[in-house]
Amino acid sequence: MRVALFTETFLPKIDGIVTRLVRTLEELRDLGHEALVFAPHDPPPAYAGHRVVRVPAFSFRPWYPELFLGLPRPRLGRELDAFGPDVVHVVNPVVLGLWGTMVARQRDLPLLASFHTDITQYAVHMRLAFLGPLSRMFLRDVHNQAHVNLCTSQPMVDAARALGICRVRLWPKAVDTERYHPGQRDVAMRGRLSGGHPEAPLMLYVGRLSHEKRLDWLRRPLERLPGTRLAFVGSGPAEPELRRLFAGTPTVFTGYLAGDELAAAYASADVFAFPSDTETLGFVAMESMASGVPAVAARAGGIPDVIDHEVNGLLFTPGDEDELSAALARLLFDTELRERLGRRARCDMELWSWRASTIALHRYYEKACAVHARFEPPGDAGRRRLAQRRRGATTGPRGVEKTSTPVR
Repeated sequence: MRVALFTETFLPKIDGIVTRLVRTLEELRDLGHEALVFAPHDPPPAYAGHRVVRVPAFSFRPWYPELFLGLPRPRLGRELDAFGPDVVHVVNPVVLGLWGTMVARQRDLPLLASFHTDITQYAVHMRLAFLGPLSRMFLRDVHNQAHVNLCTSQPMVDAARALGICRVRLWPKAVDTERYHPGQRDVAMRGRLSGGHPEAPLMLYVGRLSHEKRLDWLRRPLERLPGTRLAFVGSGPAEPELRRLFAGTPTVFTGYLAGDELAAAYASADVFAFPSDTETLGFVAMESMASGVPAVAARAGGIPDVIDHEVNGLLFTPGDEDELSAALARLLFDTELRERLGRRARCDMELWSWRASTIALHRYYEKACAVHARFEPPGDAGRRRLAQRRRGATTGPRGVEKTSTPVR
């Protein structure tokens, strides 16, 4: 199958959406499928054997300088036509994804959209609350152009349906349990994260340092838990403010880590502290759990789909810093509880592989094609594509028929 993928965010940016995309692209390659990625700003020219088309973009300053909004050009339509996709996948459609939606509809192509970020909540955190009603209407109207819509957790499936979005399904979660493993625990990394005090109880946060992550909520627990150290792994627009807020506390800022260093950081902590109340899934919590380190996280968004309270981690009520402090204290100072929840967290994460998640996504691509064919009879070009799919073949960019590789 040939997939045209429009995404609002991609490498070199690092976040949960990018993590899902790059792992999905790797699995699509291994399953014999081909993708063409349209991404803003300065992406690599290719990833996992799939070509990446750079889309000129501008930074969303001053509200979110790390976010680049793509500015579509006519040549992108020519790139899409030359590729000849079987399905178009728009990821978190806002600007570039909206354009991808429009060109898919204009070309009578099957369309799938995936919902990864609650932009209504982000608007509130960026002090743009007046955009809330508009953003809800926008989400509903854009996603309802798609033949299939995907969300990355069951709570977000429910939220999307409550917004009036139709044809919503669950894109199963996944985590790399080979890279993120309890065996990655490292004495030197623990010393680094704890500022040279590896014997002290250690809380860890990994991810973007931005205001919507509610990282300021960790200041009071740090004051209340004697001898406890805190490490922030990552960077972002809130870093200067957080450095001021945590000045004089036993807090370490490492900047971004990757690869084996990041795996060692996860496995070397005692507790993963995740106060964000805007997560649609929470990849970093899953990576910590795969490392055998239980999380304390907000009972909000998609997090309850990952963390089973008192079973593989602990949840707290967003905004209740007393409850957050108490939950962190339980895991930091109750070794038996921490180890029991950590073992269960690891076992639970072993159930979710990237191969299984990508096979499910491929089935949803097929579903989008079937819905498109059933309710929107295609033109001559579309009828040819549909006949080729039924024969198990697709047409290449120059009209050369290619036999598709079945999903294994």
